[in-house]
Amino acid sequence: MLNRRLLLLAATFGGIGLRLGMGATATKASGIFAVTHSDEEWHKILTADQYAVLREEGTERPFTSALLNEHGKGNFACAGCNQDAFASSTKFDSGTGWPSFWAPIEGAVATSRDTSFGMVRNEVHCSRCGGHLGHVFEDGPKPTGLRYCMNGVAMKFHPAAA
Repeated sequence: MLNRRLLLLAATFGGIGLRLGMGATATKASGIFAVTHSDEEWHKILTADQYAVLREEGTERPFTSALLNEHGKGNFACAGCNQDAFASSTKFDSGTGWPSFWAPIEGAVATSRDTSFGMVRNEVHCSRCGGHLGHVFEDGPKPTGLRYCMNGVAMKFHPAAA
C-alpha cells in the first residue's frame, strides 16, 4: 500500500540516486582521444567532483559553480585536459544555475546522444579527452539558438592576456 511515508522515502532515495548519477544511461563519448589516462590516473589528476562529472557523466548542483559568475575576458577550458572549449564572448546568463554559452570554440567539443532519466538530450564532451562537460539545448539566444549548459566543475577559466 502506498502511503505518504513510502512516497517521501522513494522521492528522497530517487533524489540521492540522481545526484550520484545512478540510473544514467548516457552514451559515453567513444573514440580515440589525444589525451587518455587510466582510471587511476584520472583519480590523481582530478578532484572527486571533477571526476564524477568528467569521467562518470555526473551533474553538479545548480548555482554552486564559481564559474557561473565569471565575467572576465578569456576562455573556459576542460578541467581534464586544459583544452579551451568556450570563449567568454559566447557566455550568457541562462538563469539555469550553470554556466551557459551559445557556441563552443570550433572543434573543441563533440556531442553524443544521452538517454538518461527517460529524456533524450545531446551530451557535450571535450573533443581532446572525451570528458563530459554538460548538455546542449535548442533554447538559446541568437545567433545560434543553442544553449550549451556546462558543469562549471568540469571547466577552468583562462583569463585573456592583458
